[in-house]
Amino acid sequence: MSRIGLFFSSSTGNTRRIAKFIKKRFDDETMANALNVNKASAGLLAGYSHLILGTSTLGGGQLPGLSTDCMGGGWEEFLPQLKGVDFSGKTVALFGLGNQDKYPDEFVDAMGEIYHFVVARGAKVVGQWPADDYDFISSKALIDDAFAGLVLDQENQKNLTDVRLDTWLKQIAPEFGLAI
Repeated sequence: MSRIGLFFSSSTGNTRRIAKFIKKRFDDETMANALNVNKASAGLLAGYSHLILGTSTLGGGQLPGLSTDCMGGGWEEFLPQLKGVDFSGKTVALFGLGNQDKYPDEFVDAMGEIYHFVVARGAKVVGQWPADDYDFISSKALIDDAFAGLVLDQENQKNLTDVRLDTWLKQIAPEFGLAI
């Protein structure tokens, strides 16, 4: 089994593309293939001690799921399945996609929901990201003046995605016992 589990939920495909880009940086022994949570099980996710979890934020700050027209479901349906999972001893890195211009009042809120969910169950979350280069009003993902994980805005700052991803992966690598 790979050392790092990579799970995501996506409605438009952007989060899936980012997850696949992350996976391409690592071999199969190090990281499992990116897996949409609508095809995952709680037991599979629980089997990893290191996790990278990705999400988009939809509409008024919601998790991707059936209520937001996410085909096959998403985090909205998967998080309740994880309520019994103990995240103690697990290292989790988060990435979230959002649109700071169209949704400045709930920018990457879904990532904040996942953050609070895993922390409440004992996870160590790594990979906090500075909020300085974004223009938004509020975010549930903002923890002590930094985002809970990497934030990407594919609508307004796509040109910064590659640099942000490279920087973030180098930042979290030591936390996962990796060298990049």
